[in-house]
Amino acid sequence: MKNQVILITGSSSGIGRETAYRFASEGAKLVLTYYKGKTRGERVEKKCRGLGAADTLLINLNVMDNKSIASTVVKVQKKYGRIDLLINNAGTGVFLPLKDQTVRDIEIQLRTNLEGLIKVTRAFLPFIRKGIINIASFLGKHAGSELATYCASKYGVRGFTQSVAEEYPGLIICSVNPDETATHLTGYSGRPPSEVADVIFRAASGKIRFKSGGDVDVWKILK
Repeated sequence: MKNQVILITGSSSGIGRETAYRFASEGAKLVLTYYKGKTRGERVEKKCRGLGAADTLLINLNVMDNKSIASTVVKVQKKYGRIDLLINNAGTGVFLPLKDQTVRDIEIQLRTNLEGLIKVTRAFLPFIRKGIINIASFLGKHAGSELATYCASKYGVRGFTQSVAEEYPGLIICSVNPDETATHLTGYSGRPPSEVADVIFRAASGKIRFKSGGDVDVWKILK
């Protein structure tokens, strides 16, 4: 991974942050994005440099905003001219019965977890050299109560991943599906996000075998 350009959306916290650290330790060049947490993003960038990242670029990216996505493409293209690997990690969830979710709750989950992921992928496709890793979920394979919208978005991520793999057989493409992971979304309950980050890294580096477009289930890899 040394000197490869890795773009990680939502890399200021949780799985995205730990994934950035994992690739930084291998000497990658990192495009780090944050939405609202600029200070957190700057902290992550600083630590990535300390861990050995060959270079870093920190960008404010709102995956729900078309102009923000387009601006990010321009900045990355101007600095690196390519990305080797796109890791679509940005995501959010509202864990309430469907009747208690507002229209805005539904929109934010679908637009962040699925629509934004699709648009970011489309925008960067001409510049991707190696592959795409989409962070889906255990809940994209096994539905749960009070998670209807979140599950719908993650099931959609897996379907999108499979379809794009059909269109781009020359790229390494998969869905990495974490189970319960200790992030803000779960109230910091579950496995350490660094374990998920290591699975992502192993999938990217070819140490985990999968069919293009297929699933890499974290709970199976780490059983």
